[in-house]
This record gives sequence, structure tokens and C-alpha cells, in this order.
Amino acid sequence: MRLPAVLLCALCSALSPEGPGDYELMYVDLDNEIDHGLQPTEDPPPCACRPELSRWDKLFVMLEDSRLREDRLLQAADAVLRAELRSLRAELGRLGPPCAPPTEGPEPGRALGAVLDELRRTRADLRAVRGWAAGRWLPAGCETAVLFPMRSKKIFGSVHPATPMRLEAFSACIWVKATDVLNKTVLFSYGTRRNPYEIQLYLSYQSVVLVVGGEHNKLVADAVVPLGKWTHLCGTWESRKGRVSLWVAGEPVAAALEVAAGHLVPEGGILQIGQEKNGCCAGGGFDETLAFSGRLTGFNIWDRVLSNEEIRESGGAESCHIRGNVVGWGVTELQPHGGAQYVS
Repeated sequence: MRLPAVLLCALCSALSPEGPGDYELMYVDLDNEIDHGLQPTEDPPPCACRPELSRWDKLFVMLEDSRLREDRLLQAADAVLRAELRSLRAELGRLGPPCAPPTEGPEPGRALGAVLDELRRTRADLRAVRGWAAGRWLPAGCETAVLFPMRSKKIFGSVHPATPMRLEAFSACIWVKATDVLNKTVLFSYGTRRNPYEIQLYLSYQSVVLVVGGEHNKLVADAVVPLGKWTHLCGTWESRKGRVSLWVAGEPVAAALEVAAGHLVPEGGILQIGQEKNGCCAGGGFDETLAFSGRLTGFNIWDRVLSNEEIRESGGAESCHIRGNVVGWGVTELQPHGGAQYVS
């Protein structure tokens, strides 16, 4: 009888509610976990110090700072421009509406004069910038030019037309930026073994010269090509009447008749820029004094005489997109030699 009594007491103790101390302990644990989020005492507390930035993090921070500074500068510039615009509007407002009768007194006249002076200065600045750009960059939409860095008997460019150079008429145009000019500075020449002077276009001190069929058949134009500045040149010729002409910067500067009339330019010769294939030596050769120094671009040859409008267009703002049917700049093979090179 003693053993069943002991078992009954143990069962009652197990089913009875926990003591108040246990409830209080459970309450404290849940409160700490929910409200304070404390970790077990064996885990280290979180570090409050700032972690060390990596090299990439520092770079991104610098870029972000530079963007902020750039935004501030743009905002400041915009504020300045807005203030200047308001000032200009106020200045113009004092002049009155366009259709209003003139206001008495000298003040409107002085304000208008100041505006006109500012416009003149702006126009002069634009002209200066345009001149600087024309001298530094390529003309007429051209993307490349051939540079002749010095005058040398080894520096030239050979041109290989796909169409035979058998011509009863032609038009030849080229953009020129010369570093220096001597008595005869060759821009381009075409010659055969029998006659090295079939076609030539060259500069002299005070003139531009076009040769057809030989040195004795030439047209001389008294026109000075400025050094260090892009200039467009064209020459035309037709065999039936021997009509020949020279153009500089889109304007005719010389013309003549009976120049190599009835002549036929034969095929099988050599076409090159910046030098002359002359017959001074056995087997031919180059003469250093005839070499060109500077830059050439937009070289084109047609097998007909262009109209006046076509010649002007060939020297226009986008003339490098116009190509001849015998030699077309950017299409016909042109090989630099001896130090000549393409530049852009």
C-alpha cells in the first residue's frame, strides 16, 4: 500500500502548475528577447566602429563627390546665365516695344548701342574661332588627308585609278594646305615615259599653273595660295577647242583657248601627288626642289569638264563626299611613300 501512494503523489506533482518563480523567469526571458533583442552572453557585442573602406569603395565615393561638385557648378553657371538673361531683357525692355514710338532722351540710344557693340564683338569672336578651326582641322567634311612632313625626293603618294587615264577632257580638283612654296611645287602630276608632263597642277610663288600635254602648254593664274590655310583648286581642259580654266576657292581665276587642242592624254602613265615623275635622269627620278610639303585631301578627277555650279559644289562645305569617276577621294587606291602618311 505504500508504493501506490508514492506513485500517486508523484503524478499529482507532475500535473500541478509551476511555481511563481518559474513564471517570473519565463516572463523575464521573453521580455528580454522581444523588447531588447539581447544576444546570449557568450556572443561578442556588435562593433560600433566604421568598417575600413576598400579601394573600390573609395573610388566610388570620389566619383560621387565629383558629380556633386559638377552639379553645383552647373547650377551656379545656370544661375549666372539666368541673371544675365534677365539683365538683357530688362535692358531691351527699356527700349520699349518694337512698334512703340521712340522715347525721348539719350538713354534708349545708349542701351541699343551697347547691345550692337556686344553683337559685333560676338561676331568677331566667332570669326576668329572659325578661322582657327579651318586652319587646324580638315575642310569640307573630309575625314583624312595625306601629310607630307617635309620637302624630300623620297616622299610622295602614288595613285592607282581603276579607270584608264585616256582622256579627251578632264576636271581635276584638290584641297591644299601648303607649308611652303618654291618656284615650282607640284601638287599632282601624270606622265608617261614618252612625256612626263601630260598633266600637272603646281604652285609657284605668285601663281597657280595647269599643264596639259607638255610644259609649253600651260595656263598661269596670278593667284597666291595662302600658306597654312586650306584652299580648294580646280583645273579643267577639253581637247576639241583646247579650252582650259583654273579655279581658286570656287571662283574662276584664269581661262584660255587653243591649249593642247586636239591632244589626247594617253593611258599607261604614272599618277602621283606631291611630286613629279620627271625625265631629268636616266630612267627618270625625283627632284627634291619640286616636292610638296603640307597636306592634301579631296583629290578627284573626272573625264569631262564640270559645270560652274559643279565646280563650286566640289569645293563646298561637304565636297569630300563628292567623288570623281576617274579618281575618287576615299575610293581610289592612294599609297603614301617615303614618310608621307594619312592623318585625320
